[in-house]
Amino acid sequence: MMKTRAITKFLAMLSTVALMFATAGRMHAQSTDTSRDDASASTTTTKDESDIEKRIKNAAQVLNEVMGQKDKAIPDKIFTDAECVAVVPSMVKIAVGFGGSHGKGVATCRTATGWSAPAPFSITGGSWGLQIGGQAIDLVMMVMNKKGMDALLSSKFKLGADASAAAGPVGRQGSASTDWKMKSEVLTYSRARGVFAGIDLNGAKISQDADETRILFGKMVPFATILSGKVAPPSGSEPFLAAVRRYSAQAREQGELNPPASPADSK
Repeated sequence: MMKTRAITKFLAMLSTVALMFATAGRMHAQSTDTSRDDASASTTTTKDESDIEKRIKNAAQVLNEVMGQKDKAIPDKIFTDAECVAVVPSMVKIAVGFGGSHGKGVATCRTATGWSAPAPFSITGGSWGLQIGGQAIDLVMMVMNKKGMDALLSSKFKLGADASAAAGPVGRQGSASTDWKMKSEVLTYSRARGVFAGIDLNGAKISQDADETRILFGKMVPFATILSGKVAPPSGSEPFLAAVRRYSAQAREQGELNPPASPADSK
């Protein structure tokens, strides 16, 4: 009898120990899964942050390379008068035909204290997709007046409908046609295979990139708030802003050195 009780007690102890090990195992597994989830989230955030920071640096590089070619750059007068500058590095055509082009970029606008923090945006669609074939191109958009700026601040607009757009003239010293001063809110440019020229972007839709805005600023900030200069430039935005400041100041200085000829001078 005593032997039977001892065996029963021993088996009960074994069951308790087994239960303790099983519980510990489940807790360890849950802890490991949580750590993996945290690590995965951290990796995703780091990847996203590096993506937007890389895009900002690439946008700066596009401006540096475009403005570095004196005879084929954006004219100084246009840079001097521009209210906003937007750059899309490596725009790609993702499908055949109309509406198959997509890209992401950053924009900045003039404020009372300088240029605003960069605002992430996306651009999609438009018949201009047919102009680029299957290659990647860089886009530069110069917003030339308040109407164009208001369209951009709305965070979602269509070129050619909400704001008139035209292929911009090139040549740093060339004022080209004066039509853009009266007719176009946005002047648009493209660079493909090293060739920089105006491009027709009518039909393209531009909207705020909410996901990348949250990543860059740590929270959702409205497009108008960013471009109106109501938030400080976040970490990682300096390369693009430095390039815009450099070329807008350079254009202004060049204009002061070469003032327009007076009617008397032209006789």
